[in-house]
Amino acid sequence: MRAFIEELFNSPADVFFTSFLPKATSLRFKAFSGRVETCAIVNAKSGRCPSDCKFCAQSVHFKTRVTVYPLMTKEELKERALAAFSKGIDRFSFVTSGIALSDRELSAVASVVEELKSLNPEVKLCASLGQLGKEQLLLLKRSGLDRYHHNLETSKEFYPLIATRQSWHDRYKTVALAKEVGFSVCSGGIFGMGESAEDICSIAESLAELQVDSVPVNFLHPIRGTPLEGARFLTPLKALKVLVALRFLLPETSLRVCGGREFNLRELQPLSLLVSDSLMVGNYLTTKGRQLKDDAQMIEDLGLSSNLKP
Repeated sequence: MRAFIEELFNSPADVFFTSFLPKATSLRFKAFSGRVETCAIVNAKSGRCPSDCKFCAQSVHFKTRVTVYPLMTKEELKERALAAFSKGIDRFSFVTSGIALSDRELSAVASVVEELKSLNPEVKLCASLGQLGKEQLLLLKRSGLDRYHHNLETSKEFYPLIATRQSWHDRYKTVALAKEVGFSVCSGGIFGMGESAEDICSIAESLAELQVDSVPVNFLHPIRGTPLEGARFLTPLKALKVLVALRFLLPETSLRVCGGREFNLRELQPLSLLVSDSLMVGNYLTTKGRQLKDDAQMIEDLGLSSNLKP
């Protein structure tokens, strides 16, 4: 398979569009039909992260213009979630900066989840709260949280070039632990940091080992002040090839196109939904997304379906 993925990335446009893309599209529709699941996030706690991930504006080690604030109030978190669900967004996730939340902060998020579930047990709630232990994850599970998110970010081989203060293996263990306590798990990474086709194969193999349910595919949006501010490894076509490669490597796993899609895919964005089955909508952690009506129109124009109500 690794030789096949190398061939994919080296393929000229005519071969890619007449061979690789149609085959990946067939896999996508076989597994997920014409449905597009949408999700949205809130940056519930921003900045001052002690990690040094070279792509991240929220690291305390880099001089960026990111807004810094503590965990939002319970009422703010609840309002953000309800606003998303009112627009037909399928999933909503609370995302916080830092390696892990304190027990007090974790309890606050858990109580918001409980309240939202009491209002409507059918809503799908997710959280990305860092490197948690088993008891902390069980607290969230008891609160009614549906899915836990924790990215591997990149391959275990490439990771030391991207971050040094939080180990890749700890990330892997967190995802495995979330699966162990019964969560549906969302885990993926960020692409366009200089990784190779081998690295893409490697992270896909790790995600397959973990049996993750959803793979968020982020594309690097270089941010001033971070070590990767000058990175220009992606073109729209290469970003699309990343998605196609992941579809071949993870044929029955949900692929979710997330941050950086507007910056990197540009006019090829509609083609991403021929390969992926899910889309993050709205704003991201530290960068702006598209208007909801534009994504709803894109989905409709492709003849696909979603619950969006822009």
